Amino acid sequence: MSKRDYYEVLGVSRNASEDEIKKSYRRLAMKHHPDRNSNDKAAEEQFKEIKEAYEILSDSRKRAAYDQFGHAAMDGMGGFGGMGGGGFGGMNFGDVFGDIFGDIFGGRGQGGAQRGSDLYYALDITLEEAVFGKTAEITIPTLVACSECNGSGARKGSSPVTCSDCGGHGQVRMQHGFFTVQQTCPTCYGKGRVIKDPCTSCHGRGRRKQEKKLSVKIPPGVDTGDRIRLSNEGEAGEAGAMAGDLYIQVQVQPHALFERDGKNLYCDVPISFVVAALGGELEVPTLNGRVKLKIPPETQTGKVFRIKSMGVPSLRGGEQGDLMCKVQVETPVNLTAKQKELLQQFDKTISANNKHNPKSSSWFDKVKKFFEEMKF
Repeated sequence: MSKRDYYEVLGVSRNASEDEIKKSYRRLAMKHHPDRNSNDKAAEEQFKEIKEAYEILSDSRKRAAYDQFGHAAMDGMGGFGGMGGGGFGGMNFGDVFGDIFGDIFGGRGQGGAQRGSDLYYALDITLEEAVFGKTAEITIPTLVACSECNGSGARKGSSPVTCSDCGGHGQVRMQHGFFTVQQTCPTCYGKGRVIKDPCTSCHGRGRRKQEKKLSVKIPPGVDTGDRIRLSNEGEAGEAGAMAGDLYIQVQVQPHALFERDGKNLYCDVPISFVVAALGGELEVPTLNGRVKLKIPPETQTGKVFRIKSMGVPSLRGGEQGDLMCKVQVETPVNLTAKQKELLQQFDKTISANNKHNPKSSSWFDKVKKFFEEMKF
């Protein structure tokens, strides 16, 4: 009986990556394993077929030969199909599924103290602090190494001993018929060592709770969402293991005058009708102080003026951003009768000539044409 294509057996394409092949193998092997399909000969045969296909396609040399010559190449390499006969041809299920259950139960022989957990701290700063940088003093609750036992968990003068159940590996194997499962040692909980005489200060934990004060340097140019990593400033590890890291999550607070977009700052600048028409000069705020902004005659509302290098410095080098000032022509309010009369007189002087309001004239011309062409 001819054998099925190995790629078809694993349900992957011929250009599948090693990870794709491995994932498919794990899924199919778990599904068809004999321990999950008692007295099911079809599942047993499928399991053998899956294992055989994976042995070939997971080996780059064998896979290349199979791609070129097909099953004939495998026969020439010793006949990987000869797995029938007594049971499963001498397969060790612990070896077959070592990588699968190693992932589930923590891996093989990975005993030892666990690295400390990473910590996260949300830090609110002002826009000025984000632009110029600062040194922030923070206090974080954390776990630190016990000073009495130096983090070992054992009473001073003693030390942890190798676990007799796992031999210091932190893992033990449990046999269930043909199936061998590797799991965390229940005696030492994967540490590989046990404490016979625990420290009286930390009760054998090797760590204790404490508030820790730190100085955090905030570099100029940071923005909301940026993270600052402080190595080994997280929780202390178990039994003297390496500490975790501390991540400072930056949140820049809204500003009363400026809005930020990348390296640039934006600011709305109200100007009077007279300044917009005749031009003028006014002071505008920047984070470095006041600067003069020249407004040319006939400036329209919405016009944006750029003030170079008054924005945010680049966190990764390069030119500093700019300040973008958007002018808003302000309509006067609370007019007196005399002021209203003067404005009406002014309006009469410019209404007769379209050159004073070119945008309005153009817009009304388009409106007129629109209605003339509209069919009712």
